[in-house]
Amino acid sequence: MTKTQFHRFSAIAAGAAALLVLQGCSSYVSKGITDDGKATEVVFPSIDNDAWLKEGTFPNLDNLRAVAPGVTKDQLYDLLGRPHFREGLAGPREWDYIFHFRKAGGGVTTCQYKAIFDKDYKAQTFHWLPAGCGDVLAARPVQAAERPAGPAPAAPRKITLGADGLFRFDGGALADLLPEGRRKLDALAGDIKSVKTFDAIKVTGHTDRLGSNTYNNALSLARANTVRDYLVQAGVAPQNMQVQGKGESEPKVQCAQTSRAALIDCLAPNRRVEIEVFGGR
Repeated sequence: MTKTQFHRFSAIAAGAAALLVLQGCSSYVSKGITDDGKATEVVFPSIDNDAWLKEGTFPNLDNLRAVAPGVTKDQLYDLLGRPHFREGLAGPREWDYIFHFRKAGGGVTTCQYKAIFDKDYKAQTFHWLPAGCGDVLAARPVQAAERPAGPAPAAPRKITLGADGLFRFDGGALADLLPEGRRKLDALAGDIKSVKTFDAIKVTGHTDRLGSNTYNNALSLARANTVRDYLVQAGVAPQNMQVQGKGESEPKVQCAQTSRAALIDCLAPNRRVEIEVFGGR
């Protein structure tokens, strides 16, 4: 086996492992889910036994308010991220999340959130545990005239790292990180830790168009997970970190070279990992 073949095999194995996590079966199913996305008995999973992301996330409230009957799985994924339990992405008729909300007087409230899909896999009903957690969406936002004078919230800070500088070609696992990639991530971790507070960090992996959609989606997610895991090992708090893989769906450049080597070089900007820091102060 050549070195290139070995690296490709390692990447495929990492991608397959990520897909297995996403497609794991669950030990809980709501009872009597109908074609129109309702259930006769809503069953919530156990955080300790069924969640792969037990620490949950602090969701964006505007994104939560944008969720409404009829949203597709892709739209829900874009708004809230992948589900936090081992229930798979494609087939299941319900997705579950663990959300944290900061209390006005201090402290944090932890809630579970469930979306149930109709036969066409559009979310139709939504449920909270405890039920009162949904009140956070009804809270009246402060109007502009009522806000105290002060600087406007800062826009999210986005750092884009080229995948070619982070990973060996076609690689996405921790073992595929290049020495220069490790140095970049160490510097980034130090920069993030110097921020006093932040609301969330989103890590998004991207690939070029070479290869199948399934392979590229798995590879982009594996790269994002590796970057997240590396930052956590470097001391960045994991609680507010969100991870997603966009595959080849958001290219920065379009290329038409006939030589494969030239095409790979041209497509380099599409192979990247983006890190967004929200609310850093």
